[in-house]
Amino acid sequence: MKQILQNLETGQSYLVEAPAPQAKSGHLLISSTTSLISAGTERMLLNFGKASYLQKAKQQPEKVKQVLDKVKTDGLVTTYEAVKSKLSEPIPLGYCNVGRVLETGSGAEEFQPGDRVISNGPHSDLVRVAKNLCAKIPDNVDDESASFTVLASIALQGIRLAEPTLGETIVVTGAGLIGLVAIQLLRANGCQVLAIDFDEHKLALARKFGATTCNPSQGEDPVAAGMKLSRGRGVDAVIITASTKSSDPVSQAAQMSRKLGRIILVGVTGLELNRAEFYEKELTFQVSCSYGPGRYDPSYEDQGQDYPIGYVRWTEQRNFEAILDMMSMGLLDMSSLISHRYDFDQATSAYQTLTDEPMALGILLKYADDRDEQKQVKTVQLRESQELSSEHPVVGFIGAGNYASRMLIPAFKSAGAQLHTIATSGGISGVVHGEKNQFTHATTDTEAMLADKEINTVAIVTRHNSHSGFVRTALEAGKNVFVEKPLAITREQLQQVESAYRQQHTDDSGVRLMVGFNRRFSPHIVKMKSLLVAENQAKSCIMTVNAGAIPKDHWTQDPNVGGGRIIGEACHFIDLMRFLLGSPITSVSAHCMSSEGGDDKQDDVASITLGFADGSFGTIHYLANGAASYPKERVEVFSSGKILQLDNFRKLKGYGWSGFNSHNLWQQDKGHKACADAFLSSIKNGDPCPIPIEELIEVAKVTIEAAEQLERQ
Repeated sequence: MKQILQNLETGQSYLVEAPAPQAKSGHLLISSTTSLISAGTERMLLNFGKASYLQKAKQQPEKVKQVLDKVKTDGLVTTYEAVKSKLSEPIPLGYCNVGRVLETGSGAEEFQPGDRVISNGPHSDLVRVAKNLCAKIPDNVDDESASFTVLASIALQGIRLAEPTLGETIVVTGAGLIGLVAIQLLRANGCQVLAIDFDEHKLALARKFGATTCNPSQGEDPVAAGMKLSRGRGVDAVIITASTKSSDPVSQAAQMSRKLGRIILVGVTGLELNRAEFYEKELTFQVSCSYGPGRYDPSYEDQGQDYPIGYVRWTEQRNFEAILDMMSMGLLDMSSLISHRYDFDQATSAYQTLTDEPMALGILLKYADDRDEQKQVKTVQLRESQELSSEHPVVGFIGAGNYASRMLIPAFKSAGAQLHTIATSGGISGVVHGEKNQFTHATTDTEAMLADKEINTVAIVTRHNSHSGFVRTALEAGKNVFVEKPLAITREQLQQVESAYRQQHTDDSGVRLMVGFNRRFSPHIVKMKSLLVAENQAKSCIMTVNAGAIPKDHWTQDPNVGGGRIIGEACHFIDLMRFLLGSPITSVSAHCMSSEGGDDKQDDVASITLGFADGSFGTIHYLANGAASYPKERVEVFSSGKILQLDNFRKLKGYGWSGFNSHNLWQQDKGHKACADAFLSSIKNGDPCPIPIEELIEVAKVTIEAAEQLERQ
């Protein structure tokens, strides 16, 4: 398939060839016929990308604060690399797609192959979209008109919040695509409409749709125009669809509104509000969220859980259907909004038009209808095949998310891995990071990759609930396995992994199984271990993890997907303590924060106390209720009148140690590169895995036990 991406660092948009996405439960695979470039949103993204670093910072002051906090805790170099990596990550463009259903996943049976549908899929000739973000197109609505549906639903949601009634006077500030659709919807609702814009061409269209217009660039006064249309009483509502840094649209809206009037912000404006303008009239001000209820709710958008119609009449999908019904009834004219048409292969020219022609409105991309077989190719070659040595690690990666792309893949590459194939579910991220890191192939056919005889090593960096399944399959295929933590999220999964490993491993030969416990390999931890190994007495350890809050609806918090934060992240510190104290764990006791009644339990604000066979003990304070400006991790070990204190993997201090005072680094080093190098070296040299399997199983069992204790509290 082909898809349009944009580089946020440079603003460049370009087409990439990628493998077709995997079919997925609750999703549709759609062969595109038409898509609409959103002139407002996508022009804004292009302009942001072309801005300098300083200009980008000025546009996102809240992100600047996050960066400054990270500099304080992690250091300048680490922060710069993180920002650079984030900006170099290309993003898909587009959200207004029309096409034919090729395949439906389980749970999406209301759609059938061959259905014409709209979706919020990106500009791509093949898209995979969740069923609640799709709707069937009536037979009498053409593809070009239907491509406006998702964008029109943004206007519709703003109007629903304004709650207009027959005969009311409504102002639409900003006569771009969304504003022009809003005008038509309001006129169909029996409202008088005043359109305000600086572009006379757009205002001409507004008049065609029945609106009165005001052009401030010609000296016309928006407030006076609003008062005139409302017979001096003040308008009933103002819907702001403009995009500007100025706060004038909001101030003007307040001035022209009647008492108890409503102001709805759909676009983007400055928000320096004058209290007196709102206070005296008791005005209502509300920001509209995209297409409607369900937006940004994973249970609705990703998992397909609909809201009961008796309680939520208009969801995203039902708003889509309402727009399509109005098109079918002839109440919306979208053809007048089309200014340009381009073949999809000429998409870069379309974006040049968007940049060069301020009067461009509806720019359509048209897709060839004879490429279905080519679109569905699941593996693409990124570069010419290289001669491979089977005596060295030939690596296939499963997953190309943020951690894989920023940390693990570069670490494997730096350690000399022969990077063969990168497999992802959607295809695009695999191509982007595959090309960047010189993989030979990118695929969405993970099974074929695991069966490839050229690949002798697999790295798994996917969502936590999939780890154990991929590990078992890779082990059964005779591959060495590196899996990002956790190894498993349930006892049953862990037993299955251990069984698969034992079946493949003998005294003479066998595959290696490694979990990405990179902190063991940090230069600071290596130094601490070298000092502690000579201490024969029991030790005590305190680890403080300023983990930071993550929303409850994030996938890592879902016990069935991420396993929760203790299993998903605290396992790092259980392993680290096991390594530093060097003795088997014999007991675990976990407690978390909750109110007196226990109704608001916070299992990511917890302490885990471990006992060890040699009499040592330690406590991990895993805390999601701290300040972001405070360092994330501190490790302290007390032994025989001596103390080692490590702050955020940058500064190590020794107290009472003969010949050792400190070990400081300019930038944070959590051992990612050393961890990858140790694993790959063990394969090349025929050595045992850097972390014994017994310790991996032990740490996994203890972590699951800690999580179960917290669940029972």
